[in-house]
Amino acid sequence: MMTVHEVSALAGVSERALRHYDAIGLLAPTEVSPAGYRLYDDAALERLQCILLFRELQFPLKDIAAIVDSPAFDRDRALEQQIALLRLKREQLDRLIDLAEGIQRIGVRNLDFTAFDHRKLDEYARQAKASWGATPAYREFEEKSKGRSRDEERRLGMELMAILAAFGTMLDQDPAGEAAQAQVRRLQGFITEHWYNCTDDILRGLGQMYAAGGSMTENIDRAGGPGTASFAAMAIASLAPAER
Repeated sequence: MMTVHEVSALAGVSERALRHYDAIGLLAPTEVSPAGYRLYDDAALERLQCILLFRELQFPLKDIAAIVDSPAFDRDRALEQQIALLRLKREQLDRLIDLAEGIQRIGVRNLDFTAFDHRKLDEYARQAKASWGATPAYREFEEKSKGRSRDEERRLGMELMAILAAFGTMLDQDPAGEAAQAQVRRLQGFITEHWYNCTDDILRGLGQMYAAGGSMTENIDRAGGPGTASFAAMAIASLAPAER
């Protein structure tokens, strides 16, 4: 566990910003010590990384909360974009270093201003930002979430986790069996009702995310017991096409 001060030093985010993230429900501490200190575990730090990525893409905080709380949030895709963004920044820093060294050698007669050109970086950020808000699922998610309070979102999140946790009571059963498949359809129906139309393809993508490691896997296993996320993923992968 890390304190606010330690997280601030590690991530380069002010303690005031971390307290604000907590106040608006964007990044709550994992627990609060008896002395009143906010403490953050690895799952919270992973969420902070995602938040900071979207801040780099110039998303408003309320939109970041909607994205990272969405059942369709793709952590791997977010990391790929973060890596690409950092590489572009590194390229720009290298150009600035080359420019500064050139000026040092030959003086201000080096009139090359290309090192200050942010257009490539800005264009990538614009495209990446647009990609998160352009999908029909996200637009439907935005529409259905409109007007819901943070408490309502939290309640729905807890209900969703309870549905996932129920897979933990079936670990000795066949993931393609009747009970597990009924639970898969219950999960799909809940997501469709409260967030967006969860097609079979979207659901299979979610199943892969559930067992991919990281905070999502840890949270599901914490709720349903070790192996729950993996079993849920297997049950979803065994999903039969819906009857027409």
